[in-house]
Amino acid sequence: MLLLSTCLCAPALAAAQDIAQDTAAPTSIVLDEIVLSAGLTSSAADAYGRSYTVLTAEELDRRGLTTVQDALRAVPGVAVSDGGAGATQVRIRGGEGNHTLILIDGIEAAGGADEYMLSGLETDNVDRIEVLRGPQSVFYGSNASAGVINIITDKGEPGLHYGGRVELGDGASASARVSQRSDRGGIALSLSATDDHGYDLSGDGGEKDGINRKTVGLSGDWAAADDLTVGTTLRWSRERYDYDALSFAATNADNYVVDDGTLFSDRRETQGGVWAEYAMAGGRVIHRLDLQRSDFRQSHENAPETTGKTTKLKYRLSYGLDGQPVAEARHLLNFLAERQTDESSAAPGFDRDLTAFALEYRGFLDNGLDIQAGLRRDDNEVFGDFTSWNLGLSWQVPDRPLRLHASAGRALVNPSHYELYVNDSFTAGNLNLRPETNRGVDIGIEYQLPDDRGTVDLTWFRERMDDEITYAYGAAPDGRATYVNQSGESPREGVELTGRVQATPDLLVALNYTYLDARNPDGSVETRRPRHELGLSATYAFAQGAGSTTVDFRHVSGNYDTQFWGAYPVREMDAYNVVNVSTSYDLTDNLRLTGRVVNLFDQDHSDVWGFAARGRTAYLGLSAKW
Repeated sequence: MLLLSTCLCAPALAAAQDIAQDTAAPTSIVLDEIVLSAGLTSSAADAYGRSYTVLTAEELDRRGLTTVQDALRAVPGVAVSDGGAGATQVRIRGGEGNHTLILIDGIEAAGGADEYMLSGLETDNVDRIEVLRGPQSVFYGSNASAGVINIITDKGEPGLHYGGRVELGDGASASARVSQRSDRGGIALSLSATDDHGYDLSGDGGEKDGINRKTVGLSGDWAAADDLTVGTTLRWSRERYDYDALSFAATNADNYVVDDGTLFSDRRETQGGVWAEYAMAGGRVIHRLDLQRSDFRQSHENAPETTGKTTKLKYRLSYGLDGQPVAEARHLLNFLAERQTDESSAAPGFDRDLTAFALEYRGFLDNGLDIQAGLRRDDNEVFGDFTSWNLGLSWQVPDRPLRLHASAGRALVNPSHYELYVNDSFTAGNLNLRPETNRGVDIGIEYQLPDDRGTVDLTWFRERMDDEITYAYGAAPDGRATYVNQSGESPREGVELTGRVQATPDLLVALNYTYLDARNPDGSVETRRPRHELGLSATYAFAQGAGSTTVDFRHVSGNYDTQFWGAYPVREMDAYNVVNVSTSYDLTDNLRLTGRVVNLFDQDHSDVWGFAARGRTAYLGLSAKW
């Protein structure tokens, strides 16, 4: 079976309307039934007009991708900047890091409406990772201006299943899971722990900067009656990571990041939610109520914690306009009412409340045309009202192996608590900041290879950011740095090319390429947004499918960053090429031996000035499932 991590074409699946973006019972992921949490209700992949990528659990395992940040590196339109543990940012289509909303089972990963910094977030017990590109505020609100990353955990298959994994390399990691599922519902429990010894971020060969992370996940759903289903999800993580000091008196990259064995940070993350779904009128009307909470806490060197909390109460009504049950409707109307509260210790006493209403129409027409249109109105007590909109079109050309897709939208990002209220020795907040707004459009064509051997997709996109917020040195009235809105548009334009081909029965070849031109309003290049990113992957199956080996090649060039020394110039960084290898072999039906090598040729490279990337590292593991 060919599993794809890009737009998949298959017969229209109008029945795929359960709410995967929240925490309902899972849907099996096979070639012709990919379901995306890409609206107020979920959408079949072939009926979705916007640009997206799906990384399935099988692909994550096959390529040896054990952290979310590594999994995202070869996704088209996505740039990952590793500035050390706890400071890894994700940028989609040239947007800033806080323009991408990261969710875990539909719940915000970071509390306080802040940016979520990736570090050791693991892929253990992940069913799939969905990357939705382009403005998404209609469905997800602020911070979804450039796109959304939804990490969906494994809810279990019918029956009793359990298993685990251990891996040794530069440190050790282990995970375990158990699930039980029947026709009425199920429950799943997962545990994972990682002790990554790390490497010296300064690149000087000094003390390693490691990560120790533990995670517990619990989810369940139950059909309490034929027309009533309830469920819950809970995720708790605790992480400690080491980091190095920065020297602003540096004269070059080698002495900017200073090896320091005393600096560390503790992070505590909690996401949880409960929901209930009630069907009426033979399934033509479905009501859903969600209560979600995200809590993010962090401290440095045992100092008092900083905290961010987000609470959401959401009500959704789905109605089959054509008289059919929601799961079978060819014309579907969704309504959302949402109440959100954000609070942050960066601004005690300045909690922010938001009320929003959204309407979405979904049409699955007989001529192969699928329509998604949405409108949302935000009433924010701090920033006033905002209207976001969204339109997506997908057309399967009759009797041709072609699918055309296009989308457009408008979205926003509200200033963070920190940007508004920070008050320390170096930075003063700016209460006059305006929200950033983004307008985007994309057009693409997807070609299906003969004999269902794969697909090739080419997408052009263009986005315009107004009032982009930037950090300005000496701009505060007292001479400190502050945050300001740039005057004018920040243009972004590019091309995304993806391909997946089953070249032979044993060889799967994949390609991802992104060209991006991202500029500030004055025409200067945006930093940490590579112009060229190329990913090539080849997987060869051997021993009648019992074993497989994957080779991943990644090229990055045209990346600019600020040198935080001297006059703080923006300069182009060196291009680099990295090769990773992963292999596995089934010892029995239940046991699999795995091995992988990261940075096979020990290439020196960096995404951020002064911060070294990991050198060649080998791992050996064993996984089991029953």
